[in-house]
Amino acid sequence: MPRFAILEHTDAPDDPAGRHYDLLLEAGDVCRTWRLAELPAPGGPPVTAVELPPHRLAWLDHVAGEVSGGRGYARRITAGEYAVTASDAANVMAATRLSIVITEAVDSTRVVLTYDATNWIATRE
Repeated sequence: MPRFAILEHTDAPDDPAGRHYDLLLEAGDVCRTWRLAELPAPGGPPVTAVELPPHRLAWLDHVAGEVSGGRGYARRITAGEYAVTASDAANVMAATRLSIVITEAVDSTRVVLTYDATNWIATRE
């Protein structure tokens, strides 16, 4: 099964809030990645997700440390595996609607990522 990770990223120079979360989904030899201002709460309101350029797979194993180039500090919040339960494309990299189940050590939850022609939205069930 492909892997996922959620990293808390602080002190990034391009982040006016000073903190955001990166959701990374393993997709072949890269990670499809989104920036979330907050983590979606189960059953809570949608959270805007900004798609970022693909990240290196090494970020899936990252625990904590400085981001190169003076781009802040990142630490892992959680990681595990994910399974696509619904998608509008055969390839995770091409999808504009993804429903995934992320499985951590002892828990799993459904996350839905949807692109509405202007924004990505993340929800958690």
